[in-house]
Amino acid sequence: MKRREFCKTAVAAGTLASLPMSQAMAAALDALSVLSSITATRLTGEQTIIDKAAVKELRDSLQGQLLMPGNGAYDVARRLWNGMIDKHPALIAFCANADDIAHAVSFASDYELLVAIKGGAHSFSGKSSCDGGLMIDLSGMKGIEVDAEKRIARVQPGVLGGELDVQTQLHGLAAMTGTVAHTGIAGLTLGGGLSRVSRKYGLMIDSLRSADIVTADGRHRHASADENPDLYWALRGGGGNFGVVTSFEYDLHPVGPEVLAGSVVYPYEQGRDLLSFYQDFAADAPDELNVAFSLGTSPEGERSVSINIIYVGDPAAGERAIEPLRKYGRPMSDSTGLMQYNSLQTGADEALRHGLMYYLKSGFIDEFSPELIDDLLGNLPRDAAVLVFTDHLRGAIARVGQDETAFAHRNAFALIGVLGVWAEPARNEANIAKVRGYYNSWHDHTIGYYTNLNEEGEKRTHSNYGPNYPRLAKIKNRYDPKNMFRLNANISPSG
Repeated sequence: MKRREFCKTAVAAGTLASLPMSQAMAAALDALSVLSSITATRLTGEQTIIDKAAVKELRDSLQGQLLMPGNGAYDVARRLWNGMIDKHPALIAFCANADDIAHAVSFASDYELLVAIKGGAHSFSGKSSCDGGLMIDLSGMKGIEVDAEKRIARVQPGVLGGELDVQTQLHGLAAMTGTVAHTGIAGLTLGGGLSRVSRKYGLMIDSLRSADIVTADGRHRHASADENPDLYWALRGGGGNFGVVTSFEYDLHPVGPEVLAGSVVYPYEQGRDLLSFYQDFAADAPDELNVAFSLGTSPEGERSVSINIIYVGDPAAGERAIEPLRKYGRPMSDSTGLMQYNSLQTGADEALRHGLMYYLKSGFIDEFSPELIDDLLGNLPRDAAVLVFTDHLRGAIARVGQDETAFAHRNAFALIGVLGVWAEPARNEANIAKVRGYYNSWHDHTIGYYTNLNEEGEKRTHSNYGPNYPRLAKIKNRYDPKNMFRLNANISPSG
């Protein structure tokens, strides 16, 4: 008998969890009873009037809810993870299923409305929402189906990485679910999907078997190697440019439930020698070992360098692999040891919780050269709000050809980013400038960027996809010729 587990949450979960469904529906009905029309923003940026009958027709077509200004559920649903973002859609379609998504997309197409797609709401730049347009909210679509024998998971687009981890770890399996558990799997996947175990098993898109999607014409399509293969290719790294994915099917891989992981922390003064050693050590590491570093400042002003490791495989082999690192220099602390994989995955959740202010810049690099190390260490602000992080790449990531998926940075050695995190909105301007200034001191060493993290203009987006961009533009022309799905690392249909 096949071992299967199916986990679904009610439609009211996610962003509307704090508001009872009956109350939310009553508020929505009340708002419709007093509004004669709605002013909304079109793709052109112009304003349009949508009459009450059309809004009612959309509401009646949904098994989920239609939310708008004036009811309590609307203000819950429009909130995003990044507390700096405060946008007000004209309408929010809180979708219960794939048909709801199709109705919402068709409505947006008919009125040529600006559209935002919200899954986990983790877009740093706030592309999960919009002012005056239609937000298609997927956060209530929480279905997870795990086939442990076949090592396959089928997942709806409102699922968060940590929710998927909980279900897969019951069987000692994992998907490539990123590094913060409350990140949505949809946006993570479509941009490539870096994880702590990607050196061993590749990007999340490398485990994507198929996807169901609603394209700009409102049609349901299936994308796989055998069906709509051009769309399948584009979805693996091309972002949300081609439609709204309604379900994902992933291969799963053996991980945990315990892994060898932890951090070795060094004084900042040892940084230059340490990072020179790190470059050679990380370059020779086996695929099972992910070894990254971070730079930061304590609230008391003490700066340090942390080497963060996870080993996927036999812990004894992992101990042997990290021994040179643990013996190097004069570390301040060493926390490496066996730990639950899910504990590692959720370790940053509180520090990166919803509602704080976030700003980030990042880029891929070929190596940690002496010049880059000098720039990183010499220019780091002495401010606890600013953190430098890295992702250790190559391994299985680089064994997929550059043109096999839309993701173009297969051969990068690492991703490096600078993240600003603070609680007080009054510090926004100064801290954004601080992050940008530090990034500008070393970004000339980068060779492109991870689209899931950065917001860049069309010219840089074009170059960031390298030789894959012309093919992506042709696929965009076919599936979204009016560029309805533009709130992303946008690929112009005219490209």
